[in-house]
Amino acid sequence: MRYLLIGVLVSLVGVLLSMILWGMEKIYVIPGTIGFIFIGISIILSGSMVSGDRMRANLATETTENRDERNSVTKNSLLIALPNIIVMVFFYYLNK
Repeated sequence: MRYLLIGVLVSLVGVLLSMILWGMEKIYVIPGTIGFIFIGISIILSGSMVSGDRMRANLATETTENRDERNSVTKNSLLIALPNIIVMVFFYYLNK
């Protein structure tokens, strides 16, 4: 829940910064960029973009603690990205 709140606060700062820099026309740029960056971090750290043999090798050599930590970081970065993406979509369609 803490990371969701962090995402909301980052989203608020991004909206305010976008409003100062570009006005209401491009208010969705910074929250969207932040959201996509955190989704990219989540994808990379989850290991979901590798081939099957690489996934097998990763799962065979990593410990349970490392896997739990990797999954936790993946989940936390998604929780930070979620409010940013929601705000971006909301303001994008609000301005159309």
